[in-house]
Parts: sequence; C-alpha cells; structure tokens
Amino acid sequence: MSWKFSFPGLIYLTGLFLPNLFWTRHKPQGYEAAVAKEKPSLVRLERIGQVLVTVFAFFESQSAYSGFLEQLCFLLSLAMMLSYEGFWIRYFRSPQTLRDFYAPFLKIPVAGATLPVMAFFLLGIANHNPLLCVSVVILGIGHIGIHWNHARNCG
Repeated sequence: MSWKFSFPGLIYLTGLFLPNLFWTRHKPQGYEAAVAKEKPSLVRLERIGQVLVTVFAFFESQSAYSGFLEQLCFLLSLAMMLSYEGFWIRYFRSPQTLRDFYAPFLKIPVAGATLPVMAFFLLGIANHNPLLCVSVVILGIGHIGIHWNHARNCG
C-alpha cells in the first residue's frame, strides 16, 4: 500500500486543536472537579488515541476517495467536523457552564467528544486508512467515555 500526505487530515487536526486551545481559557466552572473523578483507564485510552490519531491523520492511501462509499464517508465526515465547529460557536456564545458544554448539539449527546470522533473515523474510511480508524476507536472509548461520565455527573 502506498501512502501520501493527507491535507484533509491536516485541516481536521487544525479544526480540532484551535477551538481546544481557545477553550483552555474558557473552561466551564467545575470542570477541574470533574477531571479529578476521571477513570484512569479511560484517560490512558484517550491519551494513546490522541497521539495515534494525531500521527495517522496525516496519511492517506494513494487510492483515497476513489469510490462512491469513500466520497460519501468524506462528505459525512466533513459534515461532522463542521458540526463540531458549530458546537464550539454555540459554547463560546453561551454562559460557558458545564451544562452548556455537555448539552446535546443537533441532538447528539456529548457532541464535543462525539462529533470529532465520528469525523475522524469516517475520514479514515474515506482515506483507506485502517490505522486511523483503529486509533479513533481507541480515542473514542476513552474520550467519549470520560465526557459521558462528566455529562452524567453534572446533571
């Protein structure tokens, strides 16, 4: 299998990291208390998945986007990534409470965790990149699990 640089992967990572950098100065009150209660096993999976996704998002197969399914997956992944940006716009315009952070967006629970995981998984399919898909599953178990617990605990 021949690999090349993935510009969509770079764009997705930029779209993922920029709002998160801004968020570090706009965390909801009580977030640090929620972090203290995180399960170590989920945190480990999340960290491993973050590193792997960051690395493998930069690669795509030479035959990426070659068929209808791949093109459909890319369009769906793009819709998920744009929805993720919409989630952040809504959060930054809100009072920035835990409820605002964990409120469903477009009826998707814990959208800040779920949308990028779905976007990167679909990008992995579109790119013919099974390493990205596996990495996203690892990330998703940890990341969505952690934030699902946070959301449940904040009511």
